[in-house]
Amino acid sequence: MKLEDVKQVTVVGSGNMGAQIALLCAQLGGFHVVMNDMNQELVNAGLKRQSDSLQKYFVDKGKITADQMKEILGRIRGTTNLAEAASKADLVIEAVFENMALKKDIFKQLDAAAPPHAILATNTSYLSVTEIAGVTKRPDKVAGMHFFNPPAVMKLVEVVRAALTSPETASVIFDLAKKLNKEPIYCRDTYGFLANRAAIGLDDAIELVWAHVAPPADIDRAMKLGYNHPMGPLELGDLTGVWTIMAYGEEDRIKELGFHKGYVHPLIKMMVRAGYTGGPNKKGIYAFWDDVLSKW
Repeated sequence: MKLEDVKQVTVVGSGNMGAQIALLCAQLGGFHVVMNDMNQELVNAGLKRQSDSLQKYFVDKGKITADQMKEILGRIRGTTNLAEAASKADLVIEAVFENMALKKDIFKQLDAAAPPHAILATNTSYLSVTEIAGVTKRPDKVAGMHFFNPPAVMKLVEVVRAALTSPETASVIFDLAKKLNKEPIYCRDTYGFLANRAAIGLDDAIELVWAHVAPPADIDRAMKLGYNHPMGPLELGDLTGVWTIMAYGEEDRIKELGFHKGYVHPLIKMMVRAGYTGGPNKKGIYAFWDDVLSKW
């Protein structure tokens, strides 16, 4: 299969990430998009995000007309029926939260419902794509398509080749990312893939907070002003909710790759156990400093 053979894209997950990916596929890719989530309330919230985004960033700024906005949104429909959502898909992008058991369950259902030719992609940022692919009967047609948050703005997409991902599958994902005006890179299926593993300084930044060398805001400010980073590592961790992934990461992979110096930092364990997980609308390391650490 080639990218020109893809007519319908299904996105599983209508949260901030899934809704933006679905909108990109409809707006820039020109695809018919089916967006799926667990209940109608979540689906409606995703559809509203898309409408609000087009209105604020495109119609109000004169980049597209109201009729063009209507046409784009007309290419997206929502459903709570996963099997129905996948039944006519040429390509599926899963964008639910980082939970291996959940992703495996979804991929089992997708494998049963999607046409035999359909490619199944996961937007996971850390979890093993090979393990996810292993629950399907089409591991050659499973790959990672890792967008960065927020996907409407961030240019990078990691195309993650699992153990059995075929060159054809990886090529379709790569070409799709380019069609969505992204800059894709190929990488192997290792813990954290490429960019997250290369995020130099995260361990040190966590240790600086733990040792009360500086609060998170000052550490991030130093990285932004001193190295011209658009966002500091701790601020990014709070945004993406990476703390839970780190706290419950697979220890063997962590040690093998040198991630976290072979252990989970006690600050991250403490934060997550106390409910400071980060992620959309949730408290993270900034709040944990304010609420707890700064008073020690």
